[in-house]
Amino acid sequence: MADVSSTSAVKGRRRIGILVFDGVKMLDFVGPAEVFVEANQSVDAYEVVLVSADGRDVQTSIGAKVTVSGTAADAGSFDTVVIPGSELPPAKFVTPELLTAIRQLAGGARRLTSICSGTFALAELGMLDGRRATTHWKFARDLAARYPGIRVDPDAIFVRDGNTYSSAGVAAGVDLALALVEEDHGADIARAVAQSLVVYMQRAGGQSQFSASLHGAAPRSPLVRSVADLICADPAYPHTVQSLAEHARVSVRHLTRLFRAELENSPAEYVAFIRFGLARDKLHAGYSVTEAAMAAGYGSSEAMRRAFIARLGISPRKYQQRFRSTGATAYPAAVLAVS
Repeated sequence: MADVSSTSAVKGRRRIGILVFDGVKMLDFVGPAEVFVEANQSVDAYEVVLVSADGRDVQTSIGAKVTVSGTAADAGSFDTVVIPGSELPPAKFVTPELLTAIRQLAGGARRLTSICSGTFALAELGMLDGRRATTHWKFARDLAARYPGIRVDPDAIFVRDGNTYSSAGVAAGVDLALALVEEDHGADIARAVAQSLVVYMQRAGGQSQFSASLHGAAPRSPLVRSVADLICADPAYPHTVQSLAEHARVSVRHLTRLFRAELENSPAEYVAFIRFGLARDKLHAGYSVTEAAMAAGYGSSEAMRRAFIARLGISPRKYQQRFRSTGATAYPAAVLAVS
């Protein structure tokens, strides 16, 4: 580990400062750190330094203790500062001491990056006001609600806005670090790192392809619940707004207003929402694309393909290849890091 007091322990290397704390998500900082260290196999490029707010060693999310080089205040200047996240709620890990340490580290840094819920720390300091940013999909809504001055992109794997960079959860830190290496040393070096680590140099699609489910608000009123239940009971049925309104014995306009108020979607959008979720479940279960399209009520496999491209940025077939199996043949090594 490099001497924390040195501002240029190895001449010509960019110093990467990673701020860790008790409860830090281990993969949030280990993943990016490995990318920078691996880049040194091709070009003498980076010096990675771990620091904490008070200079004490920290206990990570998995219980392992991590030794740091010293305090943020004594760390000197960094080219890039990395703020990882935690499974702890932001209110618990974004402490005044952590925020002070970030200010100390960010002062002379060329780039400021956050991983996962580490974005909340930058947001609390106002460093993302008026900027685009992202975080793990399960935290995105809370981030947008708490910090309305930030343009939150809930589907992005990572986002750059000026000299600030933010990424989605855990493994997305690897994607961001690869992008930083490419920015510093070009695509060939970044590709060599990706190949060595056996990861994609650039993943297709956004975060929504990884979310556990299509989360939506629950119906509050008996009327909307009855219509939603009708749709969920038979998503493949050719529901129309008119037929749904007739079922509920209300006007189309009134039903649409209730759906938007309670479910944040029109009736037609809700039907599409449920069909898409069913199609995903069928693909997970091993159905072919054609079988999943029929079961979910799409008119054709092409219609389902368009829906997947629009929502996830990848085709149903590619989605199924990625998520149906964790077997050794799911990702042939030859296809990794060739883009």
